[in-house]
Amino acid sequence: MKLKNIIRNIVCGLFIFGASSCSDFLEIEPLNEIVLDKFWNEKSDVENVIASCYSSMQSQTVIDRMMAWGEFRSDNIIGGTNVEDDASLANIFKENINASNAYTTWGEFYYIINTCNTVIYYAPQVAEKDPSYTQSDLMAHIAEVSAIRDLMYFYLIRAFRDVPYTTTPYLDDTQEMAVAATPFNAVLDSLITDLESVQSYAVKKYPTTKTYYQHGRITQDAIHAMLADMYLWKQDYDNAIKYADMVIDAKTEDFQNEIDQKAGNSSVYKMFEGYPLIDDKSTLGNFYGNAYDAIFGDGNSRESIFELIYMDNNNMLSNAAVSYRYGNSATRIGYVRCADFLGQDVSQELFNKFKDKYDCRAYENISGSASPFGIAKYSYKTATVSAGSSTISSILGEQYPEKYCHANWIIYRLTDVMLMKAEALVQKIDANNDNADYKAERDSLLNGAYQIVNIIEKRSSCASTYTDVNYNSYSSKNLMENLVMDERQKELMFEGKRWFDLVRRSRRDGNTDYMTSCVTQKSSDNSSVIQAKLAKMDAIYWPYYIDELKVNPYLVQNSAFSSGENSSYKSTTK
Repeated sequence: MKLKNIIRNIVCGLFIFGASSCSDFLEIEPLNEIVLDKFWNEKSDVENVIASCYSSMQSQTVIDRMMAWGEFRSDNIIGGTNVEDDASLANIFKENINASNAYTTWGEFYYIINTCNTVIYYAPQVAEKDPSYTQSDLMAHIAEVSAIRDLMYFYLIRAFRDVPYTTTPYLDDTQEMAVAATPFNAVLDSLITDLESVQSYAVKKYPTTKTYYQHGRITQDAIHAMLADMYLWKQDYDNAIKYADMVIDAKTEDFQNEIDQKAGNSSVYKMFEGYPLIDDKSTLGNFYGNAYDAIFGDGNSRESIFELIYMDNNNMLSNAAVSYRYGNSATRIGYVRCADFLGQDVSQELFNKFKDKYDCRAYENISGSASPFGIAKYSYKTATVSAGSSTISSILGEQYPEKYCHANWIIYRLTDVMLMKAEALVQKIDANNDNADYKAERDSLLNGAYQIVNIIEKRSSCASTYTDVNYNSYSSKNLMENLVMDERQKELMFEGKRWFDLVRRSRRDGNTDYMTSCVTQKSSDNSSVIQAKLAKMDAIYWPYYIDELKVNPYLVQNSAFSSGENSSYKSTTK
């Protein structure tokens, strides 16, 4: 995209907290004059550009890729209604991905990154001009856009591994825009260093009058969740636990204050097993779905840390990615759907994934009692589970109309962070240490991870009397690691997390054995092809888009993928 259009779009974009339209002079005056002399002068100019970052993240292009990169290659999802109409999407489910696949484009992510770099460049100059723009305002804005930029890069490295990395804005057409890819670990270290340096400047709490700011904009909690996640990928488990605990403690303190101020003895305002989780049980009758409605229906729940907010207004931006990919009232099932082995797990009482028939998530996440199974999460406004004495049934509420899905897209929420901590606790275990004096530490780490999983399971259970997960069945590091992975799959199903979890596991294991054992469950037709293609570590990432290779001579294609000019698959060694 031409630089003139980039800056014009920054200024004229739809903003998350309101709409803005382009003034006539933006259409006719020279770019540099607009940016330097007329635009970057007041605090509101900075705020408007920051708002455009959020609206860019809300775009269908970005959410499509958050879904595709983080979910579609996993064992959760297969092709749905008319998937062959989208050849690039259909090829993802066949693991027939090459450099011509449309979902390998990353332009919008770099557009957001450059917008953030531009704010960091110009905001200090605005502070010199506008006396109302205080130093604390300036540093909070720099922290906010730094975190947005780092989040975009975090998506890119998890998807592509090595990516072009720069913190310098592109401000005029004379700058060289082609740069070589920076290795994964170097980018990850840079992101962590950046977040560590700005975290204390970020907004801790927005005023209660700004209803959607607390979870719809970057806060200290969001940065700490990102750091917990990044340290998990870095395999620095002490720091992953440290930042996960910071999030958990902050959410606990917030909720405790809410209880003290408003709640009295209402059961709605009580901690759940020591955590500020929303009980899934309704306050009336033997019905469940309360947590689903709050988290995915209403959105902006107390468990939220950071989510992209779509206002419940058909005249404003909708979540088109969910509408078309996951389904809507016109199609029920979208271009993608739930894998049959997951949909059948409870209905056929297989229980290979879900603990038992009382797991509400089996009814809240998945629509339909027989194949083809749809995706309920995000596409339905409400989900109710009726737990009778002998039967359990789901009552999915209204599905969003086509083109008018207003479900928020959640980036981080509390149970995600809790399970990050559980994973880190397990990874701290030294499986080769059989010394008697190490037993207490090992048991403490195992039990810490187990307790988190068991509490999340209990929150989602509609059994009249809950039966704990059998701790004795997970007495080794490997077994507990698998338990945590399974719990993340159930709890975060269809939220753009599963493939990234499998990639992280493969990086840690140094092989793709666990990944392939999971992914091949979803398709008997081409399981051998999928297994062969995912046998190599390079193949767990995505190829660079063919047009990027043409314009950036410094990029070297991932050797596991073809050029895009044909459908050949090139293998590589580990």
